[in-house]
Amino acid sequence: MRCVIAVLALCLPALFQAKTYFQEEFGAGWESRWVDSTWKESAGQQGKFTLSAGDFAGDAEADKGLFTSQDARFYTTSAKIEEFSNKGKDLVIQFSVKHGQKIDCGGGYIKLIPAGLDQTNFNGDSPYNIMFGPDICGHTHRTHVIFNYKGDNKLVKKEIQCETDQLTHVYTLIVHPDQTYEVRIDGVKKQEGNLIEDWDFLKPKTIKDPSVSKPADWVDEAQIDDPTDVKPDGWDAIPKTIADPEAEKPADWDDESDGTWEAPQIDNPEFKGEWRAKRIANPAYQGVWVHPEIANPDYVEDSEIYAYASNAFIGIDVWQVKAGTVFDNLIITDSVAEAEALLASTYAKNKDAEKAAFDALEAKKKEAEEAERKAAEAAKPAATEDEEDDDKDEL
Repeated sequence: MRCVIAVLALCLPALFQAKTYFQEEFGAGWESRWVDSTWKESAGQQGKFTLSAGDFAGDAEADKGLFTSQDARFYTTSAKIEEFSNKGKDLVIQFSVKHGQKIDCGGGYIKLIPAGLDQTNFNGDSPYNIMFGPDICGHTHRTHVIFNYKGDNKLVKKEIQCETDQLTHVYTLIVHPDQTYEVRIDGVKKQEGNLIEDWDFLKPKTIKDPSVSKPADWVDEAQIDDPTDVKPDGWDAIPKTIADPEAEKPADWDDESDGTWEAPQIDNPEFKGEWRAKRIANPAYQGVWVHPEIANPDYVEDSEIYAYASNAFIGIDVWQVKAGTVFDNLIITDSVAEAEALLASTYAKNKDAEKAAFDALEAKKKEAEEAERKAAEAAKPAATEDEEDDDKDEL
């Protein structure tokens, strides 16, 4: 018996070993793993991805990633991953994105795609399982979490704000087999909940009974006018305005030429407005009528909303008005620990150096702008003596 237990103990780690299906840090050979779509090429709107860390980086070599290089373009590319089903397992999707161009309108999200994708024709209408990541346009700054359910793309009902600065940020989506989820940004939890509650996947469990209506004689008016209250005599005879008793006819007023003088009108302090009867509790009030509910015959329980039988590609499909975004450090795994380890070895390792590089670049830009301003001032022609005399004459 002890031998059996010992063998099981040795086997258990293998049974529950973490599995990473795809990881991309854009090192050597990355071009062979990614296939650019050509669906907008004929229209001249297909953007070109290059490999770059952008204008600033914590580590100029390690921070290189897919870089959007042209303004006002569609960017569409995908990579094949080891096909898997996430049924019965955690699903973790994580990547970093840097909007170094100070993006004003454009996406920064990725898509998890089932088998069957035509990579050279990958586009916005291509079916996907999950779309996740930041989207910025004008005042809209949100993190998309969209699941495809039975052919329909379902957007999370909760608002998840994304980061809007120019630095690198890491977006992590964790989906558990118990149908709960978590969204992290830079390793910090930003939202969590239940798939059934936070998306409109299923029909409601109950509906209003269609065979029942509110009774015609139901009294739901809580208060009524007091029938014993009577409008006082003379109420309507009180004018809204009266002649100002303190006004005096101007000394130079001429009735013949100016007409008969009349004092200006002022609000009448005695005026009480339109009369209304006092309100009292309605003795016939029956309360708010509640429509009875019944079980919804269209409701179907689904304990596997989270599960996708085929996950076979990872894709980027975004439109950007202003280019300059870097996508990097993608991982698809069933291990939260693996994703955390990648975040620690990339983002966490370089974020301070990246911030310092960004601050140095901004300072250099300000210096250049100030030098340009001073040069422009110095280039202005000095005023001649005649011009100065003319200015004095005008004054």
